[in-house]
Order: sequence, then structure tokens, then C-alpha cells
Amino acid sequence: MPLTLMQVGDNAQISRISGSDDTRRFLQNLGFVSQAAVELVNKLNGNVIVNIKDSRIAINEEMARHIIVNL
Repeated sequence: MPLTLMQVGDNAQISRISGSDDTRRFLQNLGFVSQAAVELVNKLNGNVIVNIKDSRIAINEEMARHIIVNL
């Protein structure tokens, strides 16, 4: 399921990143890589704040839709 469908406080593991090469590269540079653990900290109008690899990162809804996770 896409990251946008997670609820605040949920923990998941990234299964894959979709989108164009530029989108995937951008997200990978932020730490969104396959098998990484991610926790949804906050959600506002589709935009999300997540904890990933000891960092707190905010991304917009469009980018979050490209991150596919397993709960």
C-alpha cells in the first residue's frame, strides 16, 4: 500500500519505490530505499512527516504515493 494510506504511529517496511527515474533517485537520496523501516509521525492534507534512518523527513502527498510499504 502507498505510504499515504498509513495512519499516524504506524510502522512499516518499504517494499518498493515507483515513479520516474528522477523521482526514485530523489527519494533514495532521502533514505527511502527498499527494506528500510519507516514510521509515520504526522499527516496533514496528504503531506506526511516520517521517521526513517534516524531522521525526520517531510514529503508531499505526490512523493508519498510513490513509496509502497508493507505493515
